[in-house]
Amino acid sequence: MTRPFQQPQTEYGPGHRGIDLAATPGQPVLAAGPGVVVFAGQVAAQGVVSIDHDGGLRTTYEPVVPTVPAGTQVYTGQQIGVVVPGHPGCPVAACLHWGVRRGEEYLNPLALIQTKSAIRLKPWEPP
Repeated sequence: MTRPFQQPQTEYGPGHRGIDLAATPGQPVLAAGPGVVVFAGQVAAQGVVSIDHDGGLRTTYEPVVPTVPAGTQVYTGQQIGVVVPGHPGCPVAACLHWGVRRGEEYLNPLALIQTKSAIRLKPWEPP
């Protein structure tokens, strides 16, 4: 991750409404979960894909070249585009900006993939 989520204090206040992930140009972009593509096109000269998921969630991925059109039903891990360079402030060859919101509220995308489970390693006993 090259830039974390920063919750804005007000609706139009400063913040970072998603996370930026280091990528390589041409790297496949995969859907975070099952849903329907509601937008696949250009916004301010950047390729964007947005997916509506159950529970009122919408994920957005940019800058990408979409490989699915709006209206497509997608599943978890399905390719929806490829990363292209051009995300402002990206410190590497390319970054994928991944955003999530429920209604008008922006959420930290890491909450979709992180669990509160404790992982414990069993002590290893040599043979």
